[in-house]
Amino acid sequence: MQPSTDRILTTHVGSLPRSEAVTDVVFSHEKGKEVAGADAIIRDAVNDVVRQQVESGVDLVSDGEMSKISYATYIKDRISGFDGDSDRQPPSDLEEFPGFLKRQASSGGTPTYRRPCCVGDIEVKDMGPVQVDIDNLVHAISVHKPTQSFMNAASPGVIALFQPNKHYPTHEAYLEALADAMAHEYKAIVAAGIVLQLDSPDLGLGRHMMFKDKSDEEYAALAAMHVAALNHALTGISKDMVRLHVCWGNYEGPHHHDAPMEIVLPIALKANVGALLFESSNPRHAHEWETFANTKLPDDLILVPGVIDSTTNFVEHPKLVAERICRFADIVGRERVIAGSDCGFSTFAGFGAVDEDIVYAKLKSMADGAAIASDRLWR
Repeated sequence: MQPSTDRILTTHVGSLPRSEAVTDVVFSHEKGKEVAGADAIIRDAVNDVVRQQVESGVDLVSDGEMSKISYATYIKDRISGFDGDSDRQPPSDLEEFPGFLKRQASSGGTPTYRRPCCVGDIEVKDMGPVQVDIDNLVHAISVHKPTQSFMNAASPGVIALFQPNKHYPTHEAYLEALADAMAHEYKAIVAAGIVLQLDSPDLGLGRHMMFKDKSDEEYAALAAMHVAALNHALTGISKDMVRLHVCWGNYEGPHHHDAPMEIVLPIALKANVGALLFESSNPRHAHEWETFANTKLPDDLILVPGVIDSTTNFVEHPKLVAERICRFADIVGRERVIAGSDCGFSTFAGFGAVDEDIVYAKLKSMADGAAIASDRLWR
């Protein structure tokens, strides 16, 4: 993991807007059809999205998740045991506002695609797709030369969140099988010299979705089980090559049922990772820098707070970005802070609240804010 040594580095959570051509490719694949020249379309898109990140001032770049229909359901093409579809369970905060939930669904704010269930033994099915993703990103970074790169992968817990278990006798057994299978993808990414980002919104979002009928104590115990499965999957991987993303759901909504950071953070800190990415810009969680200030953090943990929001088209002022960065630098030191985004900008292919051009304007503003913060922290 590249730490900040003489300036604040910048990154984001991973997914970025996909073109219409890319969206056609991933949705056609979802329907069992293939678009002519699909491989070249994705390869060119990865090259272009890396270029745009570098030009916007992003230091630690990703492939934008160009090849994936979503950050969690893509795994059905890589590991066996999944089929069919599953019922949609809205978050508990939206259930309290049915009018808003209906408006969101009718406006296209709720993506529609298969979310298969686990109906059989989970095993590695095809490592080809992850190798193609790696090759595409390695090529793009060789051309555009960012400071460093990372690649997203679903955590066992978030797979379980969106793809219900109908096969294994217990939730724990399901997580263990997922961890054993996903470990191969994690190792392949790291072996290529790419930082592994594990997406684990189950630790936050899971509270008001998967665990919404549980007590806080039950939720904490189950979420800790998710982290244990994650750590098992990371066996043999240096934590310096792993970053963990935690969030409460990348959607505009009330979020008044979100588990507070004071509950989520101690669970996330059990993960064997070198960096933690989390929301700190949106109105529900912007105050929670205080939790970090009041928590004994590992001396080597890098914090990657979201200093730009991913659900609005406001372009944050660089001075506000700098304030947010400096707030965390005051807590853990300037070397242990990297500027990031609250969540991905296109967690589902073809869907995203922020206009594509505005996404890159926000990333540019983040880079400008990081420069201001760097001047304050190193002058």
